[in-house]
Amino acid sequence: MASKGPIYRVQFRRRREGKTDYNLRRELIKSGKPRLVVRGSLKHMSVQIIEAKSEGDRTLAAANSIELAKKYKWLGGCGNLPAAYLTGLLAGHRASSKGVKEAVLDFGLSTSSKASRTSAALKGVTDSGIKVPFNEEIMPDKSRIRGEHIATYAKKLAASNPELYQRFFSNYLAHKLKPESLPEHFEEIQGKITQSKAPKIKGVKLALKKNS
Repeated sequence: MASKGPIYRVQFRRRREGKTDYNLRRELIKSGKPRLVVRGSLKHMSVQIIEAKSEGDRTLAAANSIELAKKYKWLGGCGNLPAAYLTGLLAGHRASSKGVKEAVLDFGLSTSSKASRTSAALKGVTDSGIKVPFNEEIMPDKSRIRGEHIATYAKKLAASNPELYQRFFSNYLAHKLKPESLPEHFEEIQGKITQSKAPKIKGVKLALKKNS
């Protein structure tokens, strides 16, 4: 009788490439809810609302942080925490307009950490009105979402080392945005995204009340 050696099962290609956790995906699909897929690189953030179908995944809504600069005149970085929130907010509004009311978070192979860009994007989606189960403890506070930590660091650096300030924040300054003013600029873009998704009556946009 021939002896049997160890059996080795080759993993699916996307699992070998470190792109997909199929066990996690199966559990998320079993929930019956759309998946909120958040992915990021060093320079950009992507947020998608995806529905699983037998013939394959179907994207219900999506947003990329590149759109913040192209469509909404965002002058800050497209890969930082404020940009992640705004991208989530934009994707959430688009999904909500298509009737999506709830979703489950799919963070892929990355680990969920406190006050991360994934958490900020999730906060943006939930602020658009879509329900997503999450632990409040992982959420970044409002000051970090607005970029106050970046503005504070910029002020200190400008005073202590102007040369390093110019080099470190060269992209901001090239776009005519002082990093110290990032929180105010964030609120401006947040207002544009929210206002652009406001309901219309007879072709006229409803005016949004400004925060007092």
